[in-house]
Amino acid sequence: MLNKLLVPLIVLFSRASSRTASEKRLDNGVGRTPALGWNSWNQGGCNAASATVVLNTAKAFVDLGLKDLGYTYVNIDDCWSAKQRNSTGHLVADTSKFPKGIDGLAREVHAMGLKLGLYGDAGTQTCALYPGSYGSEQKDADTLAAWGVDYWKFDNCLTEQVYTNKGIKSQQYYPIMRDALLKTGRPILFSICQWGRDEVWTWGGKVGNSWRMSEDIQNNWASVSSIAARAATMYQYAAPGGFNDLDMMELGNGVLTEAEERAHFGLWAIMKSPIIMGTDMTKLKASTLNIIKNKGILAIHQDPLGKAATTFTPKGQPAPVSGKLYRYYAGPLSDGVVVGLVAADGAETLTVNFSDVPGLGAGSFTWTELYSGRNGTGTSVSQRLATHDMAVFKVVTHV
Repeated sequence: MLNKLLVPLIVLFSRASSRTASEKRLDNGVGRTPALGWNSWNQGGCNAASATVVLNTAKAFVDLGLKDLGYTYVNIDDCWSAKQRNSTGHLVADTSKFPKGIDGLAREVHAMGLKLGLYGDAGTQTCALYPGSYGSEQKDADTLAAWGVDYWKFDNCLTEQVYTNKGIKSQQYYPIMRDALLKTGRPILFSICQWGRDEVWTWGGKVGNSWRMSEDIQNNWASVSSIAARAATMYQYAAPGGFNDLDMMELGNGVLTEAEERAHFGLWAIMKSPIIMGTDMTKLKASTLNIIKNKGILAIHQDPLGKAATTFTPKGQPAPVSGKLYRYYAGPLSDGVVVGLVAADGAETLTVNFSDVPGLGAGSFTWTELYSGRNGTGTSVSQRLATHDMAVFKVVTHV
């Protein structure tokens, strides 16, 4: 049973979100916890949008044990369709890339126990200039449902002439596709990708299962850290059914150090962002695979309470600076508390007294550091970290 001394933390972190995030949220039968999966774009852009890559990825999910850990969605990004709609105005797949069509591919992915995702756009064209859904939202939603698609990433390119230049904001036009998807009766996860415009975190929970809260991630530490810093300020909008989306992962793409990959994965997990891999899953290094298979951190990511961690300031430490990655994070879990320590600026030893963690108070607690497996009991935790590394502690019970 959760100890009564942990309850104040849950109340503290959830009180604001009970008013702003949980009311009138989208209830489409999916997305109660953040999505886990893969997307083709960061692996190879248009070149990775093919049935061959999708099936290789799905097979890797099964063979590497990722499916059994909850990695479910195998998602195709831009460039999957023909350049033109067919004579009846429907989207059609590029047959050279998808010889069995999207419906045939969906059947193969489903047979592996996984789900298939697809990409579209609210404007007249996608970012790569393939057909967008403007004016065809219901037709496209019906097509997705008929094909057996499970996840729909909806981008925001080429909306200027039909929406933006007319003063129509994204909170007005994204619900058009939400309603079209709901009308199909198929549970399709709706991933809003409008780059954090129009303060989407304040209304995204009514429209989608996740919403991008920033511009596109880049394959470098500066991008990872700046997105995480910004996401910490909007933690209260995450709740079961809808989550801040910090964008696709850059793990495995050859730039981040192993320490930075741990921090990237750990921060996305404790902030309850979807974790959507964006690399060739058949060529993962052992160190990257170990990170993304960490059962303890995945359990925190998938915790049914659905509350995101945010920063806290221990006694004697400077407060967070806007736009700069902070060292100290905490958030409530259904069976405890997560505490994150990040060596944001360089190698250092970080120590936190539990009495400084909101809601924990004085006394001894049991804890486990989830990357190392180190555990103990006491009034504080401390860890030596390499530059840009992260430790993730689960604090469970009061002694």
